[in-house]
Amino acid sequence: MVLVTNGKMAKKLLYKTLKVYIIFSVCTVLVAAPLFYFLSKQISVEDSKTVLLKFKMEFERYNAPSMTEKDIAEWNKVSRYRKILPNIPTLRNDSIFNAVIYDSLGNANNEFLCLMSPVVIDNKVYTYSIRRSLVESQILIKNIFFLFFAILCSFLIGLYIITRRLSNKLMMPFYETLLKIENFEIDKSYQPPFPDTDIEEFNRLNQSIEKLINKNTSIYHNQSEFIENAAHELQTPLAIFQAKIDMLIQRADITEEQSEILISLNNVLARLNRLNKNLLLLSKIDNKIYSEKHIINVNECIEKHLDFFIEQGKSKEIAFTTEFTENIFVMSNPVLFEVLMSNLSLNAIRHNVQNGEVKIKLSNNCISISNTGCQTALVVDRLYNRFSKLNQSKQGNG
Repeated sequence: MVLVTNGKMAKKLLYKTLKVYIIFSVCTVLVAAPLFYFLSKQISVEDSKTVLLKFKMEFERYNAPSMTEKDIAEWNKVSRYRKILPNIPTLRNDSIFNAVIYDSLGNANNEFLCLMSPVVIDNKVYTYSIRRSLVESQILIKNIFFLFFAILCSFLIGLYIITRRLSNKLMMPFYETLLKIENFEIDKSYQPPFPDTDIEEFNRLNQSIEKLINKNTSIYHNQSEFIENAAHELQTPLAIFQAKIDMLIQRADITEEQSEILISLNNVLARLNRLNKNLLLLSKIDNKIYSEKHIINVNECIEKHLDFFIEQGKSKEIAFTTEFTENIFVMSNPVLFEVLMSNLSLNAIRHNVQNGEVKIKLSNNCISISNTGCQTALVVDRLYNRFSKLNQSKQGNG
């Protein structure tokens, strides 16, 4: 699963862990395989040198003392890889070297490790020559190398598979916790259970999240209860306040200045009443008072309130046009749907220009309410926040 956060692709923790394992495995194979082949070849060469030196020592100890000059020809005839050659004056010590020599049996040029050393036979100095084919050892080294490479790759692939499955199993409690957090809604009464696991860190995480959820849920419910109680308690004082202002406005002895003050107070009181009604509405929604749903004819709902919307738009001389190409039905609560249509239509009036237009369109199973508003773009991040306002000077509670 890949997520995009702040323009960057976010990957799973397991992906990043396995990525490190894969890089390490590839580097290990690239370094270990050639190193193993080189060391194996060096060991084989050193082993061949030891064998050649051992054969030379055996010849000097067991063969050379009993040989005569006449036996040299017979020796050279019988022995294929060991020869007794005439003395080479420049050769004073053992000389070991590689040489490519034609092999009549193999009918090919093969690489040999050769040893030449001065020996004394019948009181004369000769050159003892012995060679050993490196072809067999190289074939053996290659076979061992490929076997080692296969074992190493199998080990790393097995380690990758085991790590992946083990990580998935170990991380399962974490993913379960993450899923429960993603599905958790603070306004619901359901509290997600976090079972104990055999991993201490996950237990501590679950306990911390559970405490945090319980604390925030308690705060949320207390806040909702306070708002509901406050809204109910404000109804009576606001009603009394409204009655007193209405009485003062109707008095015949008030001055023009007093009348302006009372009208200003009445406007403020109207905003308080709207805010209080909104708080009560939100409280009822949170408490599932409007959970009952019915099939609603959108066309009839809009036509029912269209005259009211037209009346509200007269102050700005706003023209209303409707385009109903089909009947649209929705499953919703009637009260909340009317509130929704009313809010959208009144906002289209409130955030409109003088002599503007509001167009209500129903087509393709879609409800569209558009207006000739100002060119200022809406703040998308705050679009669905409660009581959020683009312009604080505007009327309304957001």
